[in-house]
Amino acid sequence: MTMTGTRSTQPSRLAAPGDIFRDSQLHLALAMFAATAVLGILLRPALPIDETRYLTVAWEMRTGHDWLVPHLNGHAYSDKPPLLFWLINLVWLVTGPSEIAARLVAPVFGLLTILATAQLGARLYPAQPELGGRAALILSSSLGFSLYAGLTMFDSMLALATVLGVLALSSISDGRGDEARPWLLLGVALAFGGLAKGPVILLHLMPVTLTTLMWKRIPARNLAKGVAIALLTGVGIVSLWLVPTLARSGGEYREAILWTQSAGRVVQSFAHQRPVWYLLATLPLLLWPWAWSPTVWREARFPQPLPVWIGATLIIFSLISGKQAHYLLPVLPAFALAFAPALASARRGAPLAAMVPAAAAVLLLAVVAGVGPHTLAIAADPLPMALLVTGTMIVVALMLARGGLPVCVAAPLVVVSLSCLFLGRMGEAYDATPMARRIALHDQDGIGLVDGRYHGQFGFAGRLREPLTLLDSAADGTAWLQACPGRILIGPVGNGPGLPSDTVDFRGETWGTWLPRSSDQINSKGGAKCR
Repeated sequence: MTMTGTRSTQPSRLAAPGDIFRDSQLHLALAMFAATAVLGILLRPALPIDETRYLTVAWEMRTGHDWLVPHLNGHAYSDKPPLLFWLINLVWLVTGPSEIAARLVAPVFGLLTILATAQLGARLYPAQPELGGRAALILSSSLGFSLYAGLTMFDSMLALATVLGVLALSSISDGRGDEARPWLLLGVALAFGGLAKGPVILLHLMPVTLTTLMWKRIPARNLAKGVAIALLTGVGIVSLWLVPTLARSGGEYREAILWTQSAGRVVQSFAHQRPVWYLLATLPLLLWPWAWSPTVWREARFPQPLPVWIGATLIIFSLISGKQAHYLLPVLPAFALAFAPALASARRGAPLAAMVPAAAAVLLLAVVAGVGPHTLAIAADPLPMALLVTGTMIVVALMLARGGLPVCVAAPLVVVSLSCLFLGRMGEAYDATPMARRIALHDQDGIGLVDGRYHGQFGFAGRLREPLTLLDSAADGTAWLQACPGRILIGPVGNGPGLPSDTVDFRGETWGTWLPRSSDQINSKGGAKCR
């Protein structure tokens, strides 16, 4: 592995845009990711709780006609800014409230991230602009990107904002930094990232920005001016949404959006608490199969600002208590750019990488034999599909070990194969639609949930227009249920009031539905509307 900080004394120049877009490796990268994402959407349902939650927030934005403050179950939703929900609703203006159309929005940003990574690669390796296409191919065929960039989440948008910000910084002339354009573009990237996922974009881009003193050798005065331009631009754009939103929202939402969901998460996480080593332990899987090849590490190069980009991201996010594997999606392009020089040597054969699909095959065989983890038992139903996926894992492992499979197709094959498991009982267990359709008939009269863990799983799936009533106990559920003949109560069977009217498996639990016992026991209170 070599570390290099060498730079040209001339301003960085990008290969002609036409050269980049004609790169066959870039075409392959885009085609592979698009196929993987589309097949994933067609093969599996929207996954609870994240994908179903964000679809429901977009749905409530559509039905509530509130384009400033996102809502979830009738309450202001401060966890995320509105950009993804705006874009989903923009698509729905053309397609109507289509689940497939909505789930295609986030993967589009995955494609754009691949394109931007190719551009950045051509700029960081001016003597070998073809490495941009190679970096794009490595990125699109890494397990983490193949999996997470295809989900309806915010991280593909954040990854694009990060790459665009680094792309803007890389266009600063060495030793100068007095041009306005790169700083304005950086500000646009900050605004885009801020509207996509909030102030976390600063954690991704500020370390790279502040160290331009070293890797671009710009004067401190010019850096200060440039950062001011970028921040003012970013804040100005975000303020077009934030100022009217804060002016019309309540104090609780203002505190959440300005502190609790930004700085508060850095000081003390409210969810996803993990040990400090969690992200470092997860990283090899996200970078599979490329990071499992000694050849890749021997031939990797780290031109500036890749060391700062990678190092700062891993350190900062490891120190924050709340951690999820997909939080590292914005740094995967940096690794792809570092690994790009090794692509020619690592196209075929990766014996160590074969361990991952081999382990997956062993786990699936254990599940099929009935000795695997109980929570994965549904993966073996139907048996033929489980055996087909297991066989695919074995073939991928053998071909990787023997050099008979192009390394770049390994992760997409694994992701698509595992998605096939959702064609059976696993798909039924993780699909919110069956339960949502059952309860949708009671939308106007009232749907109660005795669980305390509602995350919008059923809102979009059932096209519900009224919020669910959240109840603390079975006794509360019984009292609420008996007040109106049209109501329905749902929740895990163990939380409900006695035997349910019907049951359905959902996310590894048996959920029940309860209806009022009989019309003569119902207190309708003079015929008033149930709600």
